[in-house]
Amino acid sequence: MHMHDFTPFSALLGGAMIGLSASLLLLTHGKVAGISGMFGGIFLPNSGERGYRAWFLAGLVLAGTLLRVTRPQSFTAAPVTMGMIVVAGLLVGFGTRLANGCTSGHGVCGLSRLSVRSLAATLTFMATGAITVFVVRHVLAGGAQ
Repeated sequence: MHMHDFTPFSALLGGAMIGLSASLLLLTHGKVAGISGMFGGIFLPNSGERGYRAWFLAGLVLAGTLLRVTRPQSFTAAPVTMGMIVVAGLLVGFGTRLANGCTSGHGVCGLSRLSVRSLAATLTFMATGAITVFVVRHVLAGGAQ
């Protein structure tokens, strides 16, 4: 990690915005802002909750698109192949199903509700992520990075 990549103000602002949006969704709809659950719920048959889910997800895509247009330097080329991205996406999807939720559901919403199950899931997510980065960057890459 390079210290020039450390951006405490934008990280704090982004975290506050995530917390605010998760809190507003919980207060206004009584729902947890877990992205995997939001996305999966759109495809449930006879779900009367598609509207808020679609708008919430559209807001995520719109925010990313606006950032890409206004601050393109925030995005860098992925140092991996498309095959690795597909495999990573499938593994994340599998892990999300296995943990019955994702990092936003467990890490943001579950931990704020003091859920022990969410604490276990979040610790597992973080440990698995750290191990994966180590293996990809130092074992598979032959210690090149």
